[in-house]
Amino acid sequence: MNKLDMETVNITDENIARIGQLFPNVIVESENGKSIDFDLLKQELSNEIVEGAKEKYQLTWPGKKEAILNANTPSQQTLRPIREKSVDFDNTQNIYIEGDNLEALKILQESYLNKIDFIYIDPPYNTGNDFIYNDRFAKDSNEELVESGQMDELGNRLITNNSSNGRFHSDWLSMIYPRLKLSRNLLSSKGIIFISIDDSELFNLKKICDEIFGENNFIGNVVRVAKTTSFRGNYFAPSKDYLLCYAKNISNVSQFNDEATNDNQFNKIEKDGPRKGEFYRDDIAFYLSTLETRPNQRYYIECPDGELVVPPGKTMPEKKEDASKAIPNNGDGVWRWEQKQYLLKKDLLVFKESSRTPLLNQDGNPAHWNIYTKSYLNDKKEKGNIPRDIFEGFLNRNGSEELSKMNIPFSFPKPSQLIKYLMKILNLDKNAYVLDFFSGSATTADALMQLNAEDNGDRKFILVQLPEKCDENSETFKNGYRNICEIGEERIRKAAKKIKEETNANIDYGFRVYKIDSSNMKDVYYKPNDLQQSQLALFESNIKDDRTTADLLTQVILDLGLTLDLKIEEKKILDNTVYYVDNNSLVACFDYNVDISIVDEICKCQPLKVVFKDNSFKYDNDKINLEEKFKKLSPETEVSIL
Repeated sequence: MNKLDMETVNITDENIARIGQLFPNVIVESENGKSIDFDLLKQELSNEIVEGAKEKYQLTWPGKKEAILNANTPSQQTLRPIREKSVDFDNTQNIYIEGDNLEALKILQESYLNKIDFIYIDPPYNTGNDFIYNDRFAKDSNEELVESGQMDELGNRLITNNSSNGRFHSDWLSMIYPRLKLSRNLLSSKGIIFISIDDSELFNLKKICDEIFGENNFIGNVVRVAKTTSFRGNYFAPSKDYLLCYAKNISNVSQFNDEATNDNQFNKIEKDGPRKGEFYRDDIAFYLSTLETRPNQRYYIECPDGELVVPPGKTMPEKKEDASKAIPNNGDGVWRWEQKQYLLKKDLLVFKESSRTPLLNQDGNPAHWNIYTKSYLNDKKEKGNIPRDIFEGFLNRNGSEELSKMNIPFSFPKPSQLIKYLMKILNLDKNAYVLDFFSGSATTADALMQLNAEDNGDRKFILVQLPEKCDENSETFKNGYRNICEIGEERIRKAAKKIKEETNANIDYGFRVYKIDSSNMKDVYYKPNDLQQSQLALFESNIKDDRTTADLLTQVILDLGLTLDLKIEEKKILDNTVYYVDNNSLVACFDYNVDISIVDEICKCQPLKVVFKDNSFKYDNDKINLEEKFKKLSPETEVSIL
């Protein structure tokens, strides 16, 4: 049954649709939805160049400036620890953050600037039914939206981005842009990001990444075979997605290596020489074509009967007698080695007589020989292979099967083996930081723990996920999971248990859970000038009443640029609770009625930073004497008041 619109036809929309049928390229997205680019329409209807706005090569959309502003606007939100959800909170170095990933990335800026070695994200693909962040609503407060689950208590709103939306691409671009912009700051000098995506936004995402990371830092676009059986689609059955890969600085990135080697291919045994007894295979000695001129790689090689041969092509070396080189044209074959390398590695060549060789002799006729190079199994195992940019064996169903075995229902998880493989081909350092800020079912954490168990690594994960509510009619909800964070956290617990049982590896199986919340400080802390003198007496403390010392310590750690994985030790000094973070990196006390003599004990460890509350001390003049006391007993200590 159709619902009546009860209004007249929108003639403008119909006219735009008619023009779009003739000139689809002039339909653009604007603040008010779909509209016409009149300058472009004029050009389509003219036989001469029409003067208009100056042309630029760039990707732009309505809302781009706002997206840049969103990335640059500071946040007053903070993280609050949730010990009851955490596993081994006091000892673990892994972090799980519940909340809006834009705010999380802002909060992490100081503490993890230039520290993250590997980022993997699997953002919404914008297929027409995805939920995406709408950051324009982040400042609104709408009780009805909160109650319906469309917006959380902090004003973060998820919306379904339907393809009928006049800002369909623009809204998605405005969502992803500031998050990628902030993530680049976190990457280390050799850091790398992989982003899963499909055809819907691949080309827009590529342009955004070129702008944020730099086109010169583009490493590759990997095709992943996602399905081997697919029944959707009208023209092609969709079976793939992509992994865009960028570096922070490509000059600092080493060659990727795939350790997987098919031993069965190395079925020949060296009979003589220093490598006697080693297995090897014969590899073709030349490249069939080259997209760049390689003047040192097209030359004659002399065969056992004296015939001079060169790879197929039209450009021939001039001098036959000295096997001099020639500058190849595009499409000409070249040898694998430059001429100087060839002279050093001649012993690795294998000559085979052949009537079907693609090689040419010195007269430009088909040669009588084919040439191969010996490739030793031991070398391949040591150096690895460069991975192909088509990934097979990492199917969607593998990810679903993993969660099914854990009795966790979740739609479209990536297989953990995919992310583990990415970390392996990067030769990711054993103490690296790994970040996933669209963490979903926490596949990245599972993959990282698997890899650590394999090589006794100490890699640490930071996962961020909005606690998006589960549909009450879904299997997920029926199984007791109320939001996606509960799924991710339970997956980490179960994966850790499984890995420990199977490997008995001595690695970090825990994680600290934090949730994003408003600042621990009352408004008076940030805007004291907005209050009259008579009102200040109402604020005995500038800290919110519901906040704990653990909340305060977390915010201080972040504000001072320390990482969240540092060891925290609690001590009692003169009946006061004192926190020691990473031994002497930070010492903090948030008690009231603190005796100034506590400084004598604290200074014994020569702390780098010390923090007290504004009203911690018994007497007002103690605050004045505090800094002088530290200058005397621990002059290098930086003293702060909260």
